[in-house]
Amino acid sequence: MTSRACVIGWPVAHSRSPVIHRYWLKQYGIDGAYEKEAVPPEEIEGFLQQLWTHGYIGANVTLPHKEAALRAARSVDEAAMRIGAANTLWLDPDGALHASNTDAYGFLTNLDAEAPHWNSGTGPPMVLGAGGAARAVVYGLIKATGATILIANRTRERAERLARAFGPRIEVVDWEGREEALAVSSLLVNTTSLGMSGQPELDMDLAPMAKNAVVADIVYVPLETKLLAAARARGLTAVDGLGMLLHQAVPGFERWFGVRPEVTPALRAHVIAALGEA
Repeated sequence: MTSRACVIGWPVAHSRSPVIHRYWLKQYGIDGAYEKEAVPPEEIEGFLQQLWTHGYIGANVTLPHKEAALRAARSVDEAAMRIGAANTLWLDPDGALHASNTDAYGFLTNLDAEAPHWNSGTGPPMVLGAGGAARAVVYGLIKATGATILIANRTRERAERLARAFGPRIEVVDWEGREEALAVSSLLVNTTSLGMSGQPELDMDLAPMAKNAVVADIVYVPLETKLLAAARARGLTAVDGLGMLLHQAVPGFERWFGVRPEVTPALRAHVIAALGEA
């Protein structure tokens, strides 16, 4: 019997999850399928309750359904609970729905692979943004490092809400003061949409950062954002957002299809080629 999973969103046509999971299904010779399901917000609760009747053993969840997925699950792991959203769902043999959030795992796994020295203790990480992606990155950084984490967001009130959610290790920095704060920061992470294709650029003077600092951008369209180009120009380690996308897919695939897949240069090249067709 073919095992089937899907990605659920509204809209969902832009999702690159099928490119990743179908590549792995073919690579490992698995009798499986991975589909796209465009589900409007008013139908998401019913769709999740009937996931099995739609023929699925699990799903990825993208905007705007991640919070609804969290509410629908019978059990939720720590990451999804703390982040406040679920991006990976699976059914157990009894039909109970379980939820996880793998974004923090994906971010940290990619960061460890591309910049192994990032957690050298030379200064606090700074996260730009205070939305769902920022919550995932902040959760991951709290788990991985004992440092204070700086948050800068264009709307300070939203950054302060994030700080209250995660506790005293979060320090809010004014958006206008973000460049000055870089002087003490060893890691800069952009979780905003700034720099994404079709969005305004993120203008940051990286001159205050130490030479061994790391700059990460979770944007992957384009792969080389203005922020990353500026980091490379200064000789800093730059980490693009595609690796996070690839690594966050690993736990779900293993849950659904029983094989833990590898993130390889060949997979990365395959997804980059698909992005070029978008």
